[in-house]
This record gives sequence, structure tokens and C-alpha cells, in this order.
Amino acid sequence: MGARTSYPPGTFSYVELVTSDADAAKAFYNSLFGWEYEDTPIPDGMVYTMASRDGHQVGALFASDQQPPHWNCYVTVASADDAAALAGESGGTVVMEPFDVMELGRMAVVTDPSGAPLCLWQPKAHIGASLVNTPGALTWNDLLTPDPAAAADFYGKLFGWTTEEIPGAGGYRVIRNGERANGGMMPLDPERMGADVPPNWMPYFGHEDVGRVVEEVGGLGGQVYNGPMRMPQGSIAVLGDPQGAAFAVWTGQYED
Repeated sequence: MGARTSYPPGTFSYVELVTSDADAAKAFYNSLFGWEYEDTPIPDGMVYTMASRDGHQVGALFASDQQPPHWNCYVTVASADDAAALAGESGGTVVMEPFDVMELGRMAVVTDPSGAPLCLWQPKAHIGASLVNTPGALTWNDLLTPDPAAAADFYGKLFGWTTEEIPGAGGYRVIRNGERANGGMMPLDPERMGADVPPNWMPYFGHEDVGRVVEEVGGLGGQVYNGPMRMPQGSIAVLGDPQGAAFAVWTGQYED
């Protein structure tokens, strides 16, 4: 089980669902992953909900009518201020300037040159997810981008990532943070994925049986966008929750 007490800078460490219906989303992900929840009131009358699995925090969600339902992906950094400044200098855009999240940490939101948003997290009291790489927890993050080469250059400058293109995989690149695999980059093909899909980061969650998820997700109000896709290491399916937020599930080997 991938319990965590810290993350090296440049590592994906947290995910957060922005949804139009928090109660419906909580019911859906509880059925899918067995998540349990703790609600915390925050300013402006909002509620921030922590999600956990087996007593370990795996992510969070909150309701908003200001943006379409989607998942936010977070990368740990040593300094949110320095990383945000570097993102702007390297061709990205700082969407939200660095700010403190109480005593929990400091964060910023940037977009890469293609417009894909990403959250930067400088941990203090809160490291991010305390459980990863197991069923019901974050296990991977993919970037859908129209220009993987430009993305690799941008994130290489920002985080020191390197990428390796996989032969015969349609241009897919594996990201490495140091020696560790840390996600991937997939060419965004409007003809195959739809013209309305913007550049974005998408989280993967582990599951005991992707095939079963594909059969059951429609009955839970979600939908199957793609899959199951089988490979030597395991199986993947790309899904949408009832409010339309896209994510993927994985059954197979985990890197711990």
C-alpha cells in the first residue's frame, strides 16, 4: 500500500474535484472507490470535502458554479512563488498568484503554453494525499496536449522532468521525475477525442477490476469514454462522472 508522509518536488501529490453537485459526486465516488468524506465549511458559504480510503486521505472535492466540472491535479514544489514565476518565464501563464491556504500550505495555479491548467503545492501542515498507488487512490496523471514536444520542454524547465516516447504508442511519452515514472503526455487529437476537448491534466485512480467498472459505471450515472484498454502491465478505462468530470481507472501493476 502506497502510504506517504512526504513527496519530492516535481511529484504529483493531490487531486481535487470541482463539481456542480457535491452530494451526487460523493455518492458516485463512494460507490466506485469506497471513499468516505469529511466536510469542512470554508469562506463564502462553501464546503470543502476531504475524501479518504481505509483511513487515508486520497483527495478532495467542492461544488462550484463558476467552472465546468473537472479534476484539478497538484504537483509538489519547494516554493510556490519560485515555481509560479518560472512557469511565467518559461512560456506558461500564472492564473492564480501564490497564496497561503491557512497553515496547510501555499499554492498557485498555472497553465502551460497550450493552456492546460496545473496546481502547484508547497506543503506545510498538509502534504497532499497520504495514500497513492492502490485501489481507490491516485496512481497516475496524463497530460492531453496538442504539442507534446513543447510540453516536455516547458515542464522540463519547470520541474526538471524528462520524457521518453514509447514506440508504437501513438506518440505517448512517459514522464520521469528523477528516476521515477511520474505520469505521461498524450497527443491531443481532435478527430479522435472530439474538437471540444481542451488541453488538460487527467488523474488515474486504482481499482480492483476495470472491466467491472466499465460494466457498472453507467448504472451509477457515469459514462465510458474509452476502454477497457489492455496492455501487458494492466488495463485502463477513461470515464466521466455524472456531472461530466473526466478521469481514468487502472487495474494492474503499481509503482510504489
